[in-house]
Formats: sequence, structure tokens, C-alpha cells
Amino acid sequence: MKTRTILKRMASIAALVAAGCGGSSGGGGDSTGTLSLRITDGAVDTADHVFIQFRGLEIQGAGQLTTLFYCQDPMDATQTVVSQTACTTPAAPKQLDLLMLSGGQADFLLNGFTLPAGHYEWVRLLVDTAGTLDSYIVVQGVNNELTIPSGMQTGLKLNRGFDVPAGGSADFTIDFDLRKSVVLSAVGYMLRPTLRMVNNVMTGSISGTVATALVPGGCTPAVYVFAGAGVTPDDIDGIAPDPVTVASAKPDNGVYTYRAAFLEAGSYTLAYTCDAAADDAMVDDALAFGSPVTVAVTVGANTVQNF
Repeated sequence: MKTRTILKRMASIAALVAAGCGGSSGGGGDSTGTLSLRITDGAVDTADHVFIQFRGLEIQGAGQLTTLFYCQDPMDATQTVVSQTACTTPAAPKQLDLLMLSGGQADFLLNGFTLPAGHYEWVRLLVDTAGTLDSYIVVQGVNNELTIPSGMQTGLKLNRGFDVPAGGSADFTIDFDLRKSVVLSAVGYMLRPTLRMVNNVMTGSISGTVATALVPGGCTPAVYVFAGAGVTPDDIDGIAPDPVTVASAKPDNGVYTYRAAFLEAGSYTLAYTCDAAADDAMVDDALAFGSPVTVAVTVGANTVQNF
């Protein structure tokens, strides 16, 4: 996708600031700062691709709603620009294959966009699902439209407050967990998004290998990550404890590896299962987990935990 390729070439933001806290300021008198939003995915096992189309964002500040549109660059039709007014050139929504953004990969929704400095209450992602092949899932080579519950058709709202510091920058990642969000119903595939937003300056990651003896035929290997130490692992069903994220274990040169990224610093319980493909987010499934382990995540570092 051209938009994604262009965005991957853009420089990442140099200065990061903690959510809800003032960061270092490059010019104390400035009345603006910059915001970067990236998007990542917790992968799902039953799909070939999951395309989500974003037409823009809404950001609620103190008494002011900022709406941003993705528009075709008037100087170069192959590029996309972010506009605070409705597009005067054709709209150029971002259609991202979220399955390409797992295992610590992420892509930009905003990259250093200038906003008034101050506190912001929430972000809403404006997603297209009403058209044909705007947001859709590919299963065994077949395209299936994704519909969205009526209550979410105005957008996917993240009620996470954050600050854009004067003369500084804020940098966050939105985890669009497809394993929890894509549901097969009687009328087709539905999108019931489960989103979490983390401050990149406060995160670390966990990665490791899974012994081949733990991956027999018919196994769908994955590592479930739960917030806190000593958690008894459970499936995804909307009832605590639900995992923060699930990392698929994938073969790499004969070795199964996994990576759970964008985790805020703290203790986590990890549990391995072969039954990830059987986990239906709409029901309580009896998954078989191995013995759980507690792992500490440190800001800016990767912790290795092998199974």
C-alpha cells in the first residue's frame, strides 16, 4: 500500500513524553507540540489478512474537538496528507493490513502532527466499514466484509487522556487486538474492537522461543500475557483475567519464536498454549495452558522468556 510505504520512510519522533505528565520542553514559550500515533496488532490465527480502513481521527482537547482527515497530497497524488479541514483533493484513507503489524511492528496514523499544547481527553479512530472491501478479512483466500456494531459506527473511541507538551512531543501506540476484536457471527464477520493505548516512552517487550516438542501436529502455539504476577491464565472471554495481549509463536528457521511488544513496565504472567485457534472471544473456552511464569518488563528493554 502506497500510504503505508510512505509512512514507513518518515522519521520517527526524537523526543517522547509520558502520558498525563509534562515532558521536557524544547521552547518554554511555545503554544504547540507534536503528537505521533502508531498502530500495532495482536495477531489472529484464522485469517490470511485483516484490512482496516481509516479515513481520519478525532481528538478531544479542553473544550475543542480536532478532526483530522486523510487527503490526497495536491502536489503528489501518490502521497497522503493530514488535513484539519475536509479534503479539497480526493480523500485518501489509510487501508492497513493489521496482520502485518504484529510481533512489535507498527505503522503511523500520525507522525509528529502539530497540535495546540495541553491536555487531551480521548482519541476516536474513524473507520470505514459501509463500502465494499474497505475494511475486510481474508480467510482461506476468500474476502469477507467486516461490519461494525451500530453503536461504534461513529468511530472507535479510546478514553485515554494524555498531554501534548508545549514545545515538545508525545508518542503513543494503539494496540488493535484482532484476536479479541474480530468475531464470526450468524450474519458474518463483525468488528468489535478492543483497543489499548500506551505511551511508547513507558514500554518494553518480552520475547523468546518455544521448544519444538511443545508444538505437535495440529497445535496453534501462542503465549498469553496477563497483567500482574501470579495470574491464573484464562481464555479471552471479556471476563477477568483477560490477557493484555496474545503473541503467536511462529516458525523461524526451524525455531518457534514469539514477541509481545508495547507493554508498560511492570510484572506480567505468561502462559503458553497450543489451543489459540480454539479461543472464541464470545464464549468461555477451556484452553489447556502450560505452567505460567512471572516476567518483569523494564522500560526500553526486552526481557527474554523461553518455553
